[in-house]
Amino acid sequence: MATEILMPALSPTMEEGTLAKWLVKEGDTVASGDLLAEIETDKATMEFEAVDEGVIGKLLVAEGSEGVKVNTAIAVLLEEGEDADSAVATPAAAPSEAETTVAEASPAAPQQTSPAPAAPQTAKGERVFATPLARRIAADKGIDLSSMTGSGPHGRIIKADVENATAAPKTSAAAASTASSQSATIAQGPSTDQVIAMYEGRAFEEVKLDGMRKTIAARLTEAKQSVPHFYLRRDIELDALLKFRAEINATLEPRGIKLSVNDFIIKACALALQQVPEANAVWAGDRTLKMERSDVAVAVAIEGGLFTPVLQDADQKSLSALSTQMKDMASRARDRKLAPHEYQGGSFAISNLGMFGIDNFDAIINPPHSAILAVGAGAKKPVVGADGELKVATVMSTTMSVDHRVIDGALGANLLNAIKHNLENPVGMLA
Repeated sequence: MATEILMPALSPTMEEGTLAKWLVKEGDTVASGDLLAEIETDKATMEFEAVDEGVIGKLLVAEGSEGVKVNTAIAVLLEEGEDADSAVATPAAAPSEAETTVAEASPAAPQQTSPAPAAPQTAKGERVFATPLARRIAADKGIDLSSMTGSGPHGRIIKADVENATAAPKTSAAAASTASSQSATIAQGPSTDQVIAMYEGRAFEEVKLDGMRKTIAARLTEAKQSVPHFYLRRDIELDALLKFRAEINATLEPRGIKLSVNDFIIKACALALQQVPEANAVWAGDRTLKMERSDVAVAVAIEGGLFTPVLQDADQKSLSALSTQMKDMASRARDRKLAPHEYQGGSFAISNLGMFGIDNFDAIINPPHSAILAVGAGAKKPVVGADGELKVATVMSTTMSVDHRVIDGALGANLLNAIKHNLENPVGMLA
């Protein structure tokens, strides 16, 4: 029986994507694991693999098509002996704008698909569709399949979905209800028509939002409205760090490595999370998850948005290793070539606008992170030394935005103090 190949959800935030390029053509025979297409998500361009074997009967979506909704049929896979003309139905006409608006406001109707293999059931008795291999891996790792969304045909959970997943406790019904209630109360701004009406008679250009900008807008609006932020500020003297950086860069020059101030900031934050382990945690709905290692996210500006690549185990890596990894991830982020696991996770983030001459600013926490450090530019300023004498020092202003659900004031102060101590005593970060 013919099987529809559906637009996969290649990241947790993906609702639609662009089918950038087909890597197969009609009539090609494919096996599980073969590459089918390149798909642009809200964050990256990724390759999409086949999960079943068969013959490509028809490509339903043309290359370059934008705004293809997740779980929309993009191709048809035929079994041996099937005829494409008899197996493929003519795609329905595209809905009008009004119909699309109504459809987006209403729950999507379930797709009529061919039966999937027998699968477990959720607590409500709904079937969970998963391949046998995915079920075995999930059972070995203690993963609850009913809480997952599959990327295979018809939403089927496949091997790739469970390989990198970890077992997590189910959210209680009460917590889910509370979260739903909170989401429903988030204030909405004026509508598109209302805003346009305000500027009637004025010249302007309407700029269409791409997937990344829509995701940034939605996630950060939700974060600012639902996460109880508070802010801690410290000035950090950089003279000792700048001197040490110059010395160590001289020794690293033959290896082609040049450390930046940001590399030292990453290391200082990673070590501080180990020095104040209670602050190395994330919010998980009805509990917090205390992390063992320091996974630090770093904001990278790209055209039209930003990425936050995550440097895992940053506390255990040398400055040169962090520098090399950060340069590689930043380069691939600008090309939108990062895989989802490279920009998801982490408990702490850094946003550095010092290179743009910004003195100080307040950053918005990116859930589930518990804090983000906003870093300003280093500048020469008069300061009073420990001996009471006035001197000139290079001072960098920092502001740490903190999630009060995870970190209280005193704990946050201890964390920021540890970061300051590490940066003002850089040699200690090599111990």
